[in-house]
Amino acid sequence: MNLDFLPAWPLQINAMLVFGLLILVGLLGGYLAAKTRFLPRITGFIAIGLLMGPSGLGLFGEEVLDFAKYFVDIALGLILFQMGRLLDIRQAMRERPLIAAALLESALSFGLIFAALYWLGFGPLHAALAGAIGISSSPAVVMLVVRELGAKGPMTERALMLVAINNILSFLVFTSLLPLLHYSQAADWDTILLQPAYRLLSSLVLAWLLARLLLFLAARFGRDEGTQFALIVGMIVGAVGLALMLKASFLLTLLSLGVLSHNLDRKQVLEKMDFGHVTEIFFVILFVTAGARLHIEDLAVAGWAAVAFVLARFAGKSLGVLVLAPAALSREKARLMGLMLLPMAGMAIGLTQSAAKLYPEFAITLSAIVLGAITILETLGPIAAEYALKRSGEVRKDLKVEH
Repeated sequence: MNLDFLPAWPLQINAMLVFGLLILVGLLGGYLAAKTRFLPRITGFIAIGLLMGPSGLGLFGEEVLDFAKYFVDIALGLILFQMGRLLDIRQAMRERPLIAAALLESALSFGLIFAALYWLGFGPLHAALAGAIGISSSPAVVMLVVRELGAKGPMTERALMLVAINNILSFLVFTSLLPLLHYSQAADWDTILLQPAYRLLSSLVLAWLLARLLLFLAARFGRDEGTQFALIVGMIVGAVGLALMLKASFLLTLLSLGVLSHNLDRKQVLEKMDFGHVTEIFFVILFVTAGARLHIEDLAVAGWAAVAFVLARFAGKSLGVLVLAPAALSREKARLMGLMLLPMAGMAIGLTQSAAKLYPEFAITLSAIVLGAITILETLGPIAAEYALKRSGEVRKDLKVEH
């Protein structure tokens, strides 16, 4: 009997099934979090991902997470592009307290993380790379919380700009340390000198070329919202693929593409685009997958190092942003800004994975520290950001938020 028309056993999972599962499971987690009346939905996304992942029930194994990687890359691309478009370079340069805060909180975060880990007995290179990663903040978490609360105001605007600047500085500092990493692993001089420079320059050049192309096409296609929406999404997805193909950093490429497409748009040919429900779908996928990739054992292995990382980073960012008071923000809002910068995820994971791809054995310790810290920060970060926004008074009092 010929039964070739029946599916083979065991059944093979595919990308579309993974896409649907991640969304449905994430929505369930968000719904359960909302029922608590105090947890934000994002915490539900992460928690149910952790439950379904290898550290929990194991229903989302490596095969599922491998398929999810493509959707996560697109999600990060969308988020970083949006974050980049919020950074108005001319406005930022006019706000000296903002630039001072960005540089100071980044320097303090790096220095305090380095000092804490070095004091705990970690090598200077591990401590320095962890410090560079710790400069970054999570645009996905901050943007989702701002979006859910409909927050608007001076603290919200500056927090979003600081997150964008943080991620740029984090990448630059991390890249500047790569020659030392190559040297410590006895790499040849071509790799030591050229690989970091290529990764940085190729990302920036690719972003500049794509920004010019995006603006050129937008001017030709006109201001039709539907056409521009398709154009921008196509450009973002294509940019992710090109960056991966060229071995550039797609994280820096998409963040820079957002910054350049906004600041080079003198004729304002690009509409202010609200990705709306599309972004919501990818937010869910991103955080469910982030939760599934968290390993409780990472926190156990890293132990006090992860806790020290979190405390040192929070101290650095909280102290650094105090320079915004009273020149740009009230003292109360300047203090709350430190909580807004607490979340850390996308860029941190990307940079850690970059080190792991280069030197897997060296990155074991680095990954344990960073992923352990992310486990803490992805749990507390959304709650802290929501608390800061509500206390700031930049959320409408009549707004009923389901979280």
